[in-house]
Amino acid sequence: MIEHKDIRNLLEVAEVAARLAGQRAMEDINYVRTSAKSSTELVTEADARCQQIIIDNIMQSFSSHGIVAEEGKDNKLFKQPPRGDNDFWWIIDPIDGTNNYSQRILSFAVSIGVMCGGKPILGVIFDPATDSMFTAAGDAPPQLNNIRIAANDNDIEYYQTIGIESLFDKGVPGWITKLQGMMRCRSLGTTALHLAYVAKGSFVAGVMNNPRLWDIAAGAFLAEAAGAIVTDWQGKSLWPVDVNAYNGEPFQVLAANKRVHGKLVELINQA
Repeated sequence: MIEHKDIRNLLEVAEVAARLAGQRAMEDINYVRTSAKSSTELVTEADARCQQIIIDNIMQSFSSHGIVAEEGKDNKLFKQPPRGDNDFWWIIDPIDGTNNYSQRILSFAVSIGVMCGGKPILGVIFDPATDSMFTAAGDAPPQLNNIRIAANDNDIEYYQTIGIESLFDKGVPGWITKLQGMMRCRSLGTTALHLAYVAKGSFVAGVMNNPRLWDIAAGAFLAEAAGAIVTDWQGKSLWPVDVNAYNGEPFQVLAANKRVHGKLVELINQA
């Protein structure tokens, strides 16, 4: 059992690290140098700088904890196992929405989660462009800038909004077209903010195609804490994840309020 004061200490460090990294990202946005990480992904010099800011802040307080972060050597993930017998892993995406960031589009976020026993126990998402700090830790209610938030209870309707991906490199599935005829579809270009917007009730749902653990650890916990249901596309739980063995494998994620989650699982899996 993790003590409340320990969760509070984790949250304080995560908030400070996220804010510092977000501020640095904003300072650097007009001087972005970009390179291709893969055929569908970009990376900027700011990603590495912001990631190091986060890691340095974590290590000052929790030097024995493990870290999984997006930006490692040779375009691989960064992984530093925990020391001793603890099972705390910090899951970091320094700039979620790098493609937006590289084009100076102010829709990106810093995402920091903490996992223990294969499950998230804390999530912090910071949107520096709007100074929006989303937090959830332990059993405490999730907050946006210290104000409690919750998933909405709206149904699938024309004037409701769902977050979807902007890129399907293997072809656009048919259910996307169906969704576009049922409700407003939006792509923010950042998985973390899609999940945060489900948590604060702006989106009824978000459907994420092939995010990695660092994209979803914080946001999934935040959305679940806000009363949403977060699963894979078949409706199965994402957790636990063997973080020790994790090597960047993608997920398929559906986050939705309780009213529409089952309906969306059915829609996505229709032949």
